[in-house]
Amino acid sequence: GFAAVARFAREPGPRLRAAPWGRGGAREARRRRKTKMLRIYAYAVETLKMLVPVLDEISKRDVHLRDQMREAGASIVMNIGEGMGSRGRLRQARYNTALGSAREVVAGVDVAEAYGYVKAVRPEVRARMNRIIGTLVKLV
Repeated sequence: GFAAVARFAREPGPRLRAAPWGRGGAREARRRRKTKMLRIYAYAVETLKMLVPVLDEISKRDVHLRDQMREAGASIVMNIGEGMGSRGRLRQARYNTALGSAREVVAGVDVAEAYGYVKAVRPEVRARMNRIIGTLVKLV
C-alpha cells in the first residue's frame, strides 16, 4: 500500500538513485579540471626551461626580442597560476592572457628563425608550445 510506496520514494534502488555529490557529480568534474590545470602549469614551466638555450642564442643578436619573449613566457605561467585561483570571467581572462602570451612566444621563435638568430628550434619545444596553446584554447 501507501507505506511501500513511501519507503520506495525514500530509498530508491541503485539504478534510480542520483550519484552522491562526491562520486561523479559536479565536484568530481571540478577536481578533474583543477588537476588538469595543475599539470599544464608544471608543463609550461618545464617548457620555459627548454626555451632558455634558445633565448640565450637570441640575446647574442637581439636583446629586445629576447626580453619580449622572456616576459611573454613568464606571463604564460603567471597567468595560468593566477587563473587557477580565480573564478568565472576573471579566470577566463587570465587564461586568455596566457594564451596570447603563448602565441607571442611562438611568434618570437618564428622571428628569430626568420632573421637567422637561431637554427630551427627543436620540434619537441614547438610541440610543447602547441600543446599549451591547445589546452588554453579549450579553457577560454
